[in-house]
Amino acid sequence: MARTIRQGLFSALAGFTVLICLCYTGLAVVIAYVTEDMLVERLLEREARAVARHVALHGSVPAARNELITVHTSFASLPAAVRQAVGPSERRAEVFAGASRHYHLMALEPGAQRIYLLADVAPLLVVSKVIQDVGGVLVFVALGLIGLALLLAWLLARRLVLPLQALAAEARALRPGEPIAFSARGRPDEIGYLAERLESGFSALQAALQREHDFTRDVGHELRTPLTIMNNTLAMAPPLGGAETAQLRASLDEIRNTVDVLFALARAEQVGAETFDLRACIEQCLLRVLEQGGRDASRWHIDLPDRLDASGNPHLAALLVNNCVGNALFHGGPDARLDIQWTGGRLVIANSLAPGGPRRVQGFSHGQDLLARIARALRWELAFHPGPSSYRVEIRPDFTAISPRPE
Repeated sequence: MARTIRQGLFSALAGFTVLICLCYTGLAVVIAYVTEDMLVERLLEREARAVARHVALHGSVPAARNELITVHTSFASLPAAVRQAVGPSERRAEVFAGASRHYHLMALEPGAQRIYLLADVAPLLVVSKVIQDVGGVLVFVALGLIGLALLLAWLLARRLVLPLQALAAEARALRPGEPIAFSARGRPDEIGYLAERLESGFSALQAALQREHDFTRDVGHELRTPLTIMNNTLAMAPPLGGAETAQLRASLDEIRNTVDVLFALARAEQVGAETFDLRACIEQCLLRVLEQGGRDASRWHIDLPDRLDASGNPHLAALLVNNCVGNALFHGGPDARLDIQWTGGRLVIANSLAPGGPRRVQGFSHGQDLLARIARALRWELAFHPGPSSYRVEIRPDFTAISPRPE
């Protein structure tokens, strides 16, 4: 599911807020427990110095001055829980002996005698006591603060992203030919600069599309009208030689085909794709060639399945086939052998070349760029294979949008 910028920004701010809260909460708990331990250690160190001084002055072991600390002259006099947890040689230890007992042990040797100071620090553990007594309140306050932080993050994300959302909505609502004016173009920040650049870009794009539309319309009229007049004039002109007439007609047909291809490519983005029978398209092309006359169909070899379903625009496909077949027949000469077959998922169109004939243009080399552009518009693959005695073109149609027919 796609996420908006607002959702992403809120997630980042919320995650950062929760992370900061958890880190500071953990840090506060650690500092509280460390402070407790440091306090107990300071009490034991102070009592150890007093006991060492008394032993040095009087030679006897005194009682502890702090009621929480007891002095033991032997390891055996320590409580059983402490003896089980530590060894006689350890100098410092912390022993948990149940819910109400928590000991800190320190061993010192003021001379040849080993003395143990044992502090029962359960009354000093205020952190655990505070957590037990007011832990619910602290959790409630923490959740409230996190909720407040999340609310502020949501409001901040909404405030920061709202101009971008408005700009996106205005851009999405644009229609071709409508005047372009973004409300954020007067802002003094990056969003205002972006709105100005988008407005100028969209305006330039609309102007370019309008110029292209006008050019296509005008050129279509200005080119096709003279071509029609030239054809009609050629039909009514005095008889010319067969070679001259054929050359003029071939040149006019070539110009007409080029114009048709160029305008079809200009409109390729406006025509949809569909599933059609490619064999029928090839048959119509060959029938049109026979109707024009002057071709020997006995030199044609056609090997196609009963039906060839392909995906694309039928008009562009017909132009591609017509140009390939027309180029094969024209550049191969009147005695050219034409071979059209379907093999390996490809349509193969090949024509023979007369040995020693003129090499003005061989096979499909004329107009290859236009044929390649038609193939790209159809999303088909097109490959040319020139040879000394023949020229072959292979066309791989697109079958991705075709649903399989039931058996």
